[in-house]
Amino acid sequence: VQLVESGGGLVQAGGSLRLSCAASGLTFSRYAMGWFRRAPGKDREFVATMSKSGSNTYYADSVKGRFTIFRNNAKNTVYLQMNSLKPEDTAIYYCAARGGSTSTFDDYGYWGQGTQVTVSS
Repeated sequence: VQLVESGGGLVQAGGSLRLSCAASGLTFSRYAMGWFRRAPGKDREFVATMSKSGSNTYYADSVKGRFTIFRNNAKNTVYLQMNSLKPEDTAIYYCAARGGSTSTFDDYGYWGQGTQVTVSS
């Protein structure tokens, strides 16, 4: 199984980025997908998750209304659209796959290598 994130980079506060996570080696439509992040000096934290069909989503309070998770099961890809970015969003962002239902805990079976997002003030 491989999860490969892309789309990170440097952006000014108030800007937008779209992260992508391409999955291979698993039946993508059978997995809930999540995004997590780890800021410098902090533990990894939950950002967003989406159910297998895409019908259910959950967000961390810190990103609600600014970030949107969506998926394209035909392309085996999950996305994270990030708008109105803030310096405190600076982190390495990881996507993860979980067999079964969604979870806001990091109990996912598969993880990507991460992509760096840096938001300048």
